[in-house]
Amino acid sequence: MPRLSNLLLISAAVSLLTAAAPVSAQNVTFPMRDGARPDTTNGVPHVQIGVSPVPELSAEMLRQVAEFPGVVLGATRVSLPGAVGFQLTSDVQIAKPQAIVGGREFAHLHPDGSLHASLHPDTARAAIDAGWAVAHPWADQRAGWEGFVMIYTPINETELDVVLQLVRGSYTYITGEALPET
Repeated sequence: MPRLSNLLLISAAVSLLTAAAPVSAQNVTFPMRDGARPDTTNGVPHVQIGVSPVPELSAEMLRQVAEFPGVVLGATRVSLPGAVGFQLTSDVQIAKPQAIVGGREFAHLHPDGSLHASLHPDTARAAIDAGWAVAHPWADQRAGWEGFVMIYTPINETELDVVLQLVRGSYTYITGEALPET
């Protein structure tokens, strides 16, 4: 019996440590995106070329992001006019301040439906490899920006699901807090 109680204690300790550990691991598996990658500019402003948004999908994305704890949608602080910034309120802790481009904005939605977001570098690499994103031209300019990407405009609900997974990953990476599953 002492051996069983030791195993139970170890199991309980592992559970407590796992629950208390900061969220840093990222889901780095994405389905391959269908179709060709959109062309983008090579500088700033970093935008897609010849891509139109699907207004209903952009609206749904904004609706869901507005439900993230401690997120306020508003005019971007770092992007083009018309872009919507995903701002963290002052009561939200920032675990990766070096990965934020400006203020408390962890991502923003462009008028063309694409987004810029700061992701865990492994997540960014997986998203790029699967055709969902491209590195921002400034991604190699400063420590902490290694995961700064443009996520392509979703053109259907299946793509929106993956894009929202990436935005949720950005929130988790920047804040260190996992969002509840939807």
